Amino acid sequence: MKFTDKLRTAFGAQNRQSRERRYLEQSVSISDLERRQREIDRGLFDASGRIY
Repeated sequence: MKFTDKLRTAFGAQNRQSRERRYLEQSVSISDLERRQREIDRGLFDASGRIY
């Protein structure tokens, strides 16, 4: 493991997949989940976790 990876882990930085999964887990219905999945597939969910 690289030093920078260790720092990211220590400071709680999350990778994109973790942020996307957390975003999907916050859905309140099946239709909301499907909409969020489409947003991710279309690239509307950027690396910082913001939705455009």
